[in-house]
Amino acid sequence: MRTVKEVSELTGISVRTLHYYDEIGLLKPTKCSEAGYRLYDDKALELLQRILFFREFDMPLKEIKSIMDNPMLDKNQILKSQKKMLELKKERLQRLISSIDDILKGENKMDFAVFNQSEIEEMCQAMISNMPKEQKQIITGQYGSVEEFQKHFMEQAAGERAQKNFQKMVEWYGDKESVISAAKNSDNPKLMQSYQNRMDEIMKKLAGKLGTEVTAFEVKEIIGEYDFVSKQYYQVKDAKTLVLELAAAYEKSDKMRKVLDEQYGTGMTDFFVRALREFYKD
Repeated sequence: MRTVKEVSELTGISVRTLHYYDEIGLLKPTKCSEAGYRLYDDKALELLQRILFFREFDMPLKEIKSIMDNPMLDKNQILKSQKKMLELKKERLQRLISSIDDILKGENKMDFAVFNQSEIEEMCQAMISNMPKEQKQIITGQYGSVEEFQKHFMEQAAGERAQKNFQKMVEWYGDKESVISAAKNSDNPKLMQSYQNRMDEIMKKLAGKLGTEVTAFEVKEIIGEYDFVSKQYYQVKDAKTLVLELAAAYEKSDKMRKVLDEQYGTGMTDFFVRALREFYKD
């Protein structure tokens, strides 16, 4: 057993922070001594190590707590996904360094051109081809058919916001060809299905709170988990804009509202939208 001071010296985490983790239930001491001092065993240190890993990704404490408290979440898979994101970021930084070297030499090979319509259509087709069957069923329920979804995607892709996102993708991958290749060669359908299953479990959990105030901690905790999985699924650092746009779409579309209410219970759409806006409000 180690005292708070010993754990602090071992990990570099302040005693005050460890006390706070105890107060919010993120990392409870293994036991307390007769004198009331917190004591931690090796298992508690392993949990602390996981917490520190997640903190390295700038993840809010409430999201980390949701992960640590949820036995349904595959924590190792989450870490593997985060590792992959860091590796991609590392590669991107290396490409940017090389590009700066080229600029300093008077050469600039970086291509920041926006995708044309045929390239966008090619990526959209690849994305649909790589979708799990269940996801296609969800899309069909929301848009009427996969073809209608594709039409909607192409219309949205012509917008200014989408064009800016495409520029970011080109910057991330280094060139357009790499982005298209990544879209066409997605070989992780099992992981995507895993995220879909987790989303479904979260929505069922939220449905169990139907009628509860959206300001309640237990509702915010569930939405915090939804936010985290959304970041993993869409591979974005901040899912706020994307998720709030989804909430607006549910409000406007009677078809989407009907599908969600039929799947999780009458009134679920309104509850879900209000819970999202409460969670993300400034």
